Amino acid sequence: MNGVVSLNGSVGAVPLLRLGEKLMDIILHVGAHRTATTSFQRYLRDNSDAIAASKTGIWGPLRTRKGLFSGIFPGPKMQGRSPERVKGRVALQLARARENGVARLLVSEENMIGSSRHCVRTGVLFPAAGDRMARYCAAFDGNITRIILNIRSPETWWSSAAAYAISRGHGVPSPSKLDKIAASQRSWRDVITDLACAVPNAEIKVATFEEYAGRPDALLAEATGVAAPVDRDHHWLNRAPDLPALRAMLAERGQDPDLLPDETGRWNPFNDAQAAALRETYSDDLFWLTAGADGLAQLTENSVRERAGTSQPSGNPKKGHPHDSRQRYLAQSG
Repeated sequence: MNGVVSLNGSVGAVPLLRLGEKLMDIILHVGAHRTATTSFQRYLRDNSDAIAASKTGIWGPLRTRKGLFSGIFPGPKMQGRSPERVKGRVALQLARARENGVARLLVSEENMIGSSRHCVRTGVLFPAAGDRMARYCAAFDGNITRIILNIRSPETWWSSAAAYAISRGHGVPSPSKLDKIAASQRSWRDVITDLACAVPNAEIKVATFEEYAGRPDALLAEATGVAAPVDRDHHWLNRAPDLPALRAMLAERGQDPDLLPDETGRWNPFNDAQAAALRETYSDDLFWLTAGADGLAQLTENSVRERAGTSQPSGNPKKGHPHDSRQRYLAQSG
């Protein structure tokens, strides 16, 4: 990627690049939530020195959530924090990264496309992904090389998202909400299409949870195109609480724990018919991806899956978080 950056020369402006000088690749890892993103970010921190040696820079949540993108979304608390100021802050940080010899920058921030709790509240899969990514694209002045999106079979994704939402104070989804989720026409294909519309010049690579959970080194190599340090710790962080833990949380809040089954293990809120419908949707999405995704995205898997898997990542299951006609839904604000 070669070219010239043109700026007005004012105080604090990003220095001009010489004609033909290589621009730094900017790679956005946008999650999604509940696809082992926290474990991936822990791997990036644990291997920061080895990753930096390959001229790869990393911006994770510990950096992105300390005001870097403050003002990117409108609101009463954002008075005086215009999108242009966000763009200026990002440009200055990018210039410093280039000066430090960074050839490629990986920004791993799953909040870019929205939160899993918002999905549970609305019963729709990342409904604002397009609008949100358009704003991040503007913050990087359109200079985004690649987007990495992790997807997961929806019956396990929604189960994990609902359990996580309960652990953060939300109620148990009603039967009507579960029906809405299972019957929704919006799938990962729509999310990918929204990303392609919002960031039209970026390459989009899609990695499945079933293939890459527990393999953060393989995901980093796919994202950057360079060799990644081997993952030796096998963290499994920020897991969804199991049924006994969820029932205890409800009881502690004075809510009825019998809204959930008195069983052990992972909570599956869907009945057999709903789960089958969600798996079928995922099969359709994977077929679309392996068929070329209409030129919008590339599936990183080498083999074609006939049916979505339900495997969990291997390794030590450590819990924790270091920070806290096909009808389509159009991207929404929010």
